[in-house]
Amino acid sequence: MNAIVLFLGGVGFQEIMVIGLFILVFFGAKKIPEFMKGLGKGIKEFKEGVSNVQNEIEESTKVTEPEVKKEVIIQEKVVD
Repeated sequence: MNAIVLFLGGVGFQEIMVIGLFILVFFGAKKIPEFMKGLGKGIKEFKEGVSNVQNEIEESTKVTEPEVKKEVIIQEKVVD
C-alpha cells in the first residue's frame, strides 16, 4: 500500500476518477475485467518467476559438508 501511495504522489481523488473514467471510455465496460484478469495472471507469473530464481540461487549456494572437507583437503595439498 505504501508503494502505491509513494508512486501516486500528489494524485488526488478527482484525478483518479478522471483516469478511471478515461479507462472506462477508452476500453469499454466489457474489456476492463478481461484486462484486469490478464494483468493478474501477468503479476502471478512474474512472482512465480522471481520465486523460481530465488530457489535456484539458494540451491546453487548450498554446499554440503563432505564437499567442504574435500575442498579443504585439496587446498592443503596445494599449499604444501
